[in-house]
Amino acid sequence: MATGLHATLATTGYTGAVRIVQWCVIALIFLFFLRVIRAVWVEVRPAGPRQARSSARSQADPHAASDPPPRKGRAPLYLEVVEPSDRAGQRFQLDEALTIGRSPGSRVATTYDIYSSTLHARLFPRDGRVYVEDLGSTNGTFVNSERIVKPTKLGRGDLLQIGATVFQVTR
Repeated sequence: MATGLHATLATTGYTGAVRIVQWCVIALIFLFFLRVIRAVWVEVRPAGPRQARSSARSQADPHAASDPPPRKGRAPLYLEVVEPSDRAGQRFQLDEALTIGRSPGSRVATTYDIYSSTLHARLFPRDGRVYVEDLGSTNGTFVNSERIVKPTKLGRGDLLQIGATVFQVTR
């Protein structure tokens, strides 16, 4: 009889220990999924809340013109990589139409960026200005943290996000 009592207590203790281990494994799986979701969010979120200088100017003075008219002899605009940091500083002149995407044939090839589409966006000049349009990408194209759905004018200081790559328009 004493042997049966010890056996019952031993199995009950063993079952309780197994139950605790099960709950710990479930908690670890839950924490793992939270980390995965956070990592994905960090990679695909739009660029920071920085505004273009022109939009900050228009908020300060609502009667001001959005941009001065283009002038001859004006310095050309460039697209400069801001993120990822290992490619920061790369510049591309915006003097003619160009495509951005993972395709090696793109003028701005983002083969390192798994969040950009093969042909993600197109930049093109029109009436002395530079515009960007999304080419039906999966993750969208963002200008100053706002997803664009039609060709959008770019100005100096604007941030352009293609996948996880962030560019800034500079002179």
